[in-house]
Amino acid sequence: MEKLKLPLIPLRNLVIFPHMVTHFDCGRDISVKAVEEAEMADSKIFLVAQKDVEIEEPKREDLFDVGTIATIKQILKLPGGIVRVLVEGEKRAEIDEVDFGEELIEAIVEVYEEEENIKGREEKIEAALRLAFADIEAYVALDDKMIPGLLSNVVDTDDPSRFLDTVVGYLNFKLEDYQRILETYDIYERFVAFHEIMKREIELMSIEKKINDEVKSKMDKLQKDYFLKEQLKVIHKELGDTEDEADIISNYREKIEEKELPEEVREKALSEVKKLSSLNSQSPDYSLLINYLDWIIDLPWMESGEDEVNIKSARNILNNEHYGLKTVKERILEFIAVRKLAGKEQKGPILCLVGPPGVGKTSIARSIASSLDKEFVRMSLGGITDEAEIRGHRRTYIGALPGRIISLLKKAGTNDPVFLFDEIDKVGKDFKGDPASALLEVLDPEQNNSFTDRYLELPFDLSNVFFIATANTTQTIPRPLLDRMEVIEIGGYTPNEKLNIAKKYLVPKQITENGLKSENINISERALKDIIDYYTRESGVRGLEKQISKIARKAALKIVEENVEKVSVSTSNITDFLGEKIFTIDEKEKEDQIGAVNGLAWTQVGGTTLSIEATVMKGKGALTLTGSLGDVMKESAIAAISHIAANAEQYGLDPEFRKTRDIHIHVPEGATPKDGPSAGISIATSVLSALTQKPVRSDVAMTGEITLRGKVLPIGGLKEKLLAAERFGVKTVIIPEENKRDLKEIEEEAVKKLEIKTVSNFSEVVKIAIGDIFENK
Repeated sequence: MEKLKLPLIPLRNLVIFPHMVTHFDCGRDISVKAVEEAEMADSKIFLVAQKDVEIEEPKREDLFDVGTIATIKQILKLPGGIVRVLVEGEKRAEIDEVDFGEELIEAIVEVYEEEENIKGREEKIEAALRLAFADIEAYVALDDKMIPGLLSNVVDTDDPSRFLDTVVGYLNFKLEDYQRILETYDIYERFVAFHEIMKREIELMSIEKKINDEVKSKMDKLQKDYFLKEQLKVIHKELGDTEDEADIISNYREKIEEKELPEEVREKALSEVKKLSSLNSQSPDYSLLINYLDWIIDLPWMESGEDEVNIKSARNILNNEHYGLKTVKERILEFIAVRKLAGKEQKGPILCLVGPPGVGKTSIARSIASSLDKEFVRMSLGGITDEAEIRGHRRTYIGALPGRIISLLKKAGTNDPVFLFDEIDKVGKDFKGDPASALLEVLDPEQNNSFTDRYLELPFDLSNVFFIATANTTQTIPRPLLDRMEVIEIGGYTPNEKLNIAKKYLVPKQITENGLKSENINISERALKDIIDYYTRESGVRGLEKQISKIARKAALKIVEENVEKVSVSTSNITDFLGEKIFTIDEKEKEDQIGAVNGLAWTQVGGTTLSIEATVMKGKGALTLTGSLGDVMKESAIAAISHIAANAEQYGLDPEFRKTRDIHIHVPEGATPKDGPSAGISIATSVLSALTQKPVRSDVAMTGEITLRGKVLPIGGLKEKLLAAERFGVKTVIIPEENKRDLKEIEEEAVKKLEIKTVSNFSEVVKIAIGDIFENK
């Protein structure tokens, strides 16, 4: 190898390759002197990189072994003693000796000749060259600073060594990587080293690009959001409804300070406002907090209605809006009187109005609100199975809201409205919770002063609310819930009450709703009685109102179509409006029947008659019970037969009849389940009639439980049963002696057509319904 002695310049953070044309600045005296020395000779200079860029006066160990012999093309002197040198790299060379003089550094170097290493390996080098091209394309695609197509235009692929040395000058490698390529003399090994470095760089650049794209995407979104937000502000400003975040927070704080709130609620609200001030308006939590603060501000925490209620005025309102219902009205007036004397210290009552459908339970609640001059809100509980309907959802749930109780109080605008829980007996229960259990806290006067909704997580005082619940029966209301309420039974209406309700309320209402005037239609009193007797069979008046509505609609059609001025409805033409009679209650069995008894029963829709039949056949003492009877009713039948058998001689029967006769007891309408003990005397009477072949009076109906000793025990639902007896057209009703006290609660007008006989023993029942069974003995 050829050896040359040349001035040496140690380069900091720079490696010069053969065939590379570039410039660098010389600031150190030894470097400037080396440039001057080379210029005076043949402009050749040896350039080698320092291992550590911080060293000002490098020694031999501070320099790499391999560098580049270059030719100085141009020298430019800059202010401050700095010299800018333009050089062109020529050949690789390795330091043999170094002379560190006082003014400059000189080195004896061995020159590397490329041609010696290429011959005979053209195919391998060609393959390595293609691989390098692929690396460069991938690199350029990832480097935004690189101009596409630049490298393909500046490199010469005819000389692989020149190609690689030229390309490296355009790439951004670390100093160690540049030096590694420079020091690799063998062209094939140099390509391998280049490929290894490029693969690492491409991988790093891919990661960098991915990170950069993610950051850029986030920045673009933030910039877009900011831009849109600023535009929105300008739009709002032009519309005159602008309100920035600071104003919103200030307004909320002002509203909270002005509103009358419990101290705990105020502190919580101000704490939420503080959280709001630290949030960006684009944050999802921002709108949630806004919604929460709106609920706190809108709820009537301490806003109450007026309590100056006139008892006389309240009584007039109740009487004008409802006919009858004396017990309910008196209880409401009692509450008003107590509230007037005790003030707000008196806790709101919790009433439960229980009665069949159509008796006006819901409308009574509205009238109570009117008489108290309070707001009225209603919540239907029918079919509710989700406890969250009562208590609400926690704020962690998407779309969370307070429960219906808090929502309805917000709607009422006061903390002491009349609050109706409609159909409390129909509350369900499933995997979502037990709403009835959630109501325990609401309807307990000792607990409801701190009812906590899950959404608000703040105690709300419900003790001033007048809670009213309605139900058709107490049987399905959970016992703990029922214990918290004062139950007021609302019985069915008598025919006379229905007539008055129809005249005073239903007819005027339907005339108005169907676009008529009072002068356009006239429904006679007798026609109304016919509707009650022959077209409806109910405890309430809902069906009656539907029939009146039907008449009003047909009258409207007649007025419009036939151009008549007035339509009159009487008992003679009522079938033209309502069709043929639905019920024929007066056309009962006119003749006395053997083994057939008119029983009386209570249902959720009021009282009804229950026909009970018995027949006796030759047999071996079998007992057959049909008609979808429940266990209690079956046991009543067995007890009745046992009593008759035990007293067979008294009733003129063969004591052995249970061994020689089969008895079949049937209650018609077998598709309808029937149960209860109150049919005991009815079953016993029908069996005794069948055994003695003595008929039972067809104008007698009865109800009562029987014991093995023949005692007649009291029953429930007496009013409904008596009204059913009157509708059925019977003359005499047999009831237990102990139910005599219940007659005081029933309006005399309702039962004046009935002869009510009380009995304490079954033998008395027999005498009234069958007669003296010993007459023909």
